[in-house]
Amino acid sequence: MTFTILKFFIAALVGTSTLVSALPANVEDRAAKATVYTKCSKPKTVAITFDDGPYKYSKSIVDKLAKYGAKATFFVNGNNYECIYSSENETRLKYAYSKGHQIASHTWAHKDLATLSKSQVVSEMKKVDDALVKIIGARPAWVRPPYGSYNNAVREAAAERQQSIAMWDFDSGDSAGASTTSIKNSYKSLVSKNPATILTLNHETYSTTNSALDDVLKTLSNKGYKMVTVAECVGKSPYVSTSAPKARDSTWKC
Repeated sequence: MTFTILKFFIAALVGTSTLVSALPANVEDRAAKATVYTKCSKPKTVAITFDDGPYKYSKSIVDKLAKYGAKATFFVNGNNYECIYSSENETRLKYAYSKGHQIASHTWAHKDLATLSKSQVVSEMKKVDDALVKIIGARPAWVRPPYGSYNNAVREAAAERQQSIAMWDFDSGDSAGASTTSIKNSYKSLVSKNPATILTLNHETYSTTNSALDDVLKTLSNKGYKMVTVAECVGKSPYVSTSAPKARDSTWKC
């Protein structure tokens, strides 16, 4: 009797094993997904970031950062406020890059990536990456999804492009209509709580952000924060690859 039960148990195990091995693998679970960073990891660092550029305030922002020895990260679009390939934006990007700031992807047209198919997401990422390779010679290792909106398909697409996803833990409120004074005060309120690290969200397309920046940088500096790029604040590389920029040709268009 015992032997019969044992044979039944072994047969059941073999049958289960065969059934499981015959099932199709879960592709979503198996696919690599990009790491999502919401905070810096190096103590007493602040990563100041600017979305939606390049734009007319770019140079002013870079020059103000230089006064405080600060480095920032610019998450740029390909065709949002302006076309990335314009001669003005070529100059702005090259200027920021030459000053040691990190240039990263905010995708091509600022679409909500979570509403797109994976192939559409890849296209939004690839087009701006290709533009940056042409303009500054660097392929970004970082992407920030517009609106902070992402899903597994977005994470998979980013991973395939060897990119990490950058979010934030502090929003200046500029895109919601915060005034210059409000932006200044929000930073002062933030640092009064003495956070160990800060990863900010700002937009370089608002005059209020540009006007508040000098005071913001002074506030952060006086509190002893080191103002660094997103890549530096988590100890990773800013770029997948770097090379010489390309010569302008007929492909430089939106």
